[in-house]
Amino acid sequence: MIHTGGTIGMGATPEGFAPAEGVIEAALADLRVADVTLLPLLPLIDSAQATPADWNRIAQAIVDNHSDYNGFIVTHGTDTLAFTASALCFALAGLKRPVILTGAMRPLTVEKSDGLQNLSDALQAAETAPPGIWVQFAGQLLHGARVRKAHSSALDAFTASRSAKPPLQPGKTPSFTCYQPCEIGILSMAPGQSEACLAHALTTLDAIVLRVFGAGTLPETPALRAGLLAAQTRQTPIIAISQSPKGGIALGTYAAGNLLLEAGVIDGHDMTPEAAYTKLAHVLSLPEPQRQAALNRNLCGEFTAFGP
Repeated sequence: MIHTGGTIGMGATPEGFAPAEGVIEAALADLRVADVTLLPLLPLIDSAQATPADWNRIAQAIVDNHSDYNGFIVTHGTDTLAFTASALCFALAGLKRPVILTGAMRPLTVEKSDGLQNLSDALQAAETAPPGIWVQFAGQLLHGARVRKAHSSALDAFTASRSAKPPLQPGKTPSFTCYQPCEIGILSMAPGQSEACLAHALTTLDAIVLRVFGAGTLPETPALRAGLLAAQTRQTPIIAISQSPKGGIALGTYAAGNLLLEAGVIDGHDMTPEAAYTKLAHVLSLPEPQRQAALNRNLCGEFTAFGP
């Protein structure tokens, strides 16, 4: 069990709930679990503070200990849990064990916490789930590359679309690709938004998630056209996804989206923002000759529409 922090392991402080040591240990004692090794990733953090360096630490711990355990649990804060789940799906390959991410909407230290049940369910899933990256939450086992936090306070806060592909990259032996530093932005289209902001992002960032309207449209302004074509010249990878939570996009359906095709923007189909962001981070960590193929391939079930 790799404990990173998050609400599940928090205690009350004068400034609000914050990660506290000993909380997960007490819960395991309450559950009378004897065959679990606990690895706290200190310092424990609120998941709002998570970075790709934390994804690397979790992935490294899983690969280093893969042959010693039958399964892995990652306790994590809910706010960025979907980012970490997707990141692990892309970073890890060749897993022969299940990796179960879980957390809680209410700390274990308060009444009516959902933490103990989620922890118990995760322990069971670590014994029974297929190999891959999964999220166990509110009685559901969810695909790690398709999951998203859909509610800010409900106990069943997470949802995930189905995928025919498991949350797992194939490989002969367990390995992981370390996330490298890069500058990635998430840009959402809005009527009349600042063209200066768009132009700056499109001409300076290493990669971009472009959240477009509906099935794949955007306002074709001279500044946006110039920015997208400049990004294409710079070979900046851009993944377009829909701002609508369901249905995905299909580039070329509407004339108002032809600029995306002209500028070589990648069709993100029905990827979540979390999956699109972490896929770009992963691809930029690969050797350059491998990047284009990885961008267009369905690596671990991250999209379901039109995927190979």
